[in-house]
Order: sequence, then structure tokens, then C-alpha cells
Amino acid sequence: MPTPAVAPVAPHDPSPSVCPDCAAVLEADERFPVWCPACEWNLQPAEPVRELTPKQRRRAERAERRAKAGKRKFQARVEGLFDALLNGDAAAVGRDWLLAATLAGAVHLVSLTVLGGSTALLLFGTWPLRAVAVCCLGLGFLLRPRFGRIRPDETYLTRAEAPALYALADRVAAAVGARPVDHIRADGRFNASFRRAGLRRRSVLSIGLPLWSTLTPSQRVAVLGHEFGHDVNGDHRRGIWLNWALTALEEWHLIIQPTSFLARLLLAAPKWLTGRLLELMDRLTVRSGQAAEYRADELSARVTSVETARQTLEALLLRPSAETVQLRYRSLPRQRSGPNAGRPEADLWAELGALAGSLTPLERERRLRLSVREAGAVDSTHPPTHLRIKLIGRRPVDAHPVLFGAAEQAAVEAELAPARDRLVRELLPG
Repeated sequence: MPTPAVAPVAPHDPSPSVCPDCAAVLEADERFPVWCPACEWNLQPAEPVRELTPKQRRRAERAERRAKAGKRKFQARVEGLFDALLNGDAAAVGRDWLLAATLAGAVHLVSLTVLGGSTALLLFGTWPLRAVAVCCLGLGFLLRPRFGRIRPDETYLTRAEAPALYALADRVAAAVGARPVDHIRADGRFNASFRRAGLRRRSVLSIGLPLWSTLTPSQRVAVLGHEFGHDVNGDHRRGIWLNWALTALEEWHLIIQPTSFLARLLLAAPKWLTGRLLELMDRLTVRSGQAAEYRADELSARVTSVETARQTLEALLLRPSAETVQLRYRSLPRQRSGPNAGRPEADLWAELGALAGSLTPLERERRLRLSVREAGAVDSTHPPTHLRIKLIGRRPVDAHPVLFGAAEQAAVEAELAPARDRLVRELLPG
């Protein structure tokens, strides 16, 4: 009996395999890890196991148990906040903020006492006490309020250099109820941020070009809406009252770091106390801060749509791929002639722009599920990305999209071109 002909398989075509745990048929793509959607086998590929001594193994097991316990507590807190916001219960967030504000007031009182007592000793004390007062005044200087500084460098774009980008940013800011931005900078992070600094509390919008390059035009508007949302979403962590208190506590904790055995004995209690106070402040403010992140996501949907805001959050899962592209870019062969001689043969920005489309639906699902399992977030101040995606689809949003037409897109890209060239030069060795 003749053997039936088998059609050739293209190099990137998925080839079936079998899950070793549940025997389900799998799809394989050489670009991504093979995993099982049915039982989540190999959802996160295991790292190579290195040989450990029995003592090292016991220590590693204890560390793993502590990490898992900490993760369970963290997940319980963030899921509790998610449920509270989903049910419209904002009172719990408010209680935490009031406790944090009260603790911050006690920290400020200690700082003022140090400053006032030192001044009194300097004016009315004896010479030995005046010497102590000088030292305490130095301590008071370290505990002084910080307003932050704005130091424009080559990453900053002026309104004259980027009028189209500033015009877009101003429209988005107006749509969410924020003030026009004072400064815009373009850097090499897979992120975007907004902050205020200086006595005049001037605003700085930072745009990470790797993230910007992976987004569609409407998703870029969504990112701007989220960042400007931080100016109006009531995030108490960004306020001066809490910020100054946290800065003072961090300075206390750094100042009393023991360097000798005697110092460790004398400063053990103050060091423990400042460490616990920092942890308490973090726990009291994290709910308020994460609730503010959810509100910023809503504002992101308001200036685009719920679907665009959701897709923008999913784009954050591209960070590992973007970092891999940037690392590989450094090792690519260089062009030997022409206007781009010396540069890698591949276009970094084109590769980053193609990342979202390069993910198969199965790989996109794997990253979403991994985000759920690991409670993955942008950083420790943000809620897990999968909860942000989930919540934004649960609450109604009155969308009024900010238009970002083709001509304006081209103008913005031209304004960002010098920043892209600068970043490419920074990535290349030598």
C-alpha cells in the first residue's frame, strides 16, 4: 500500500506535540515557548537547575517559602482592593490615606523638633551644646523637604522643537482636566511617566521611545491620557505631605546604618523602627496609589475607548520582547557603506513596531495567564496588569476620543526622530 504524501511544513508553521501532563495536543512555534492551555504545563519555562549543597538547598527552600507567603499576602491585598473598587466601596482606600497622613504628620513633627531644638541650642546653649546643635542642624538639613529638580538635558524637547507633540499632549491634558504640560522628554525606557517638581511644581511628561514604538496611534493617545490622569486622579503619594514624610524616613534609615559591632548594638532599635515605619507607610499608601492607577486607566479609556485602553495595557506585556530586541540590536552586523555605515543592518524601531503583530494568539494568551499567576505589574506601585485589564472592562466609561490624524502622526514622528537617533547611538557599543 503506497505511503500517502505529506505536505512540507514551513519553518514557522506550528507543529503538533503532546502535553506530558494531560496529553493534550499542543501547537509549537520555534519563536515562543511551547505550553499547554488546558493544564498550563510549561506556562513559565523552568530555569536550569544548578547543583546545591544540602545547606544551600535548605536555605533556598526557606527563601522560596517566604517569597510564596509574601506573594499570597500581596495578591490578597490587591484583589481585595480590586473587589472594593468593583463594588464601588472607596471608603477603605480613604481610611488608609487618613492613617498615612496622620503618620506623616508625626514624622514632620519630629523633623521640626530637631530643627527647632537645634536652633534653640545654637542660640542659647553652652559651647558643647552648640557643637551638638551644629550636628543636629546638619541632620535637619538632610531631613528638609524635597521639591525635586528639573534639570533639562538632551532628552528634553522644547515646544519650539516639538510643536505637534506638545499640541497633542495639551489636547489630551485638557480632555482629562489636567493643566498643559511644561516639559516633555524622550528616553530609552519601555515606560511612560508624569511628575511635578520644583517650587513652581512644573510638570514633566516622560515618553519611553521603545514603548511608544510598539503602540498604534490611538494607543499612544491612551498612554498620554493615563499619564495626565496622574495629575487629576487624587494620588496622595504624589502630594507634598506624604512625599516629604517618606523622604525623611528614608533619610533616617540611611543615616543610622551601622558600620561597626558597637554601632549595630546601639542603633539596632532605631534601624528596626524606621524600617517598620517605612513598611507601614508603604502598606497604607499602596491602596490609595493603586486606586489612583485604576482611575488613570479610566481616563485613558475616556480619551480613546475601552478597547484601546485594554489593548494598551496588554502592550505592557511586550516589555521582555522589547528588551530582547534591544540586546540583540547591539550584536547585529554593521552596514559597511552608505549613509548608515556603521549602524546595524536591522532597523531597531521597525522591529519594535512589529512586536505586537509578531505574537501569536497562543503566545499572547500565555503572557496574560502568566501575568495572572505572577501578579505581574509595571512596578511595585502599580496594580497587577491583569487586574487593570479586567477592571477597565467592567466599569462604564463615557468616551470622547482625542483625534490623532495621519498628518499629525507624521509630524510627531519627525519631531521624535532626533531622539531616536540619539538613543540608537547610546545602544551601540563604543
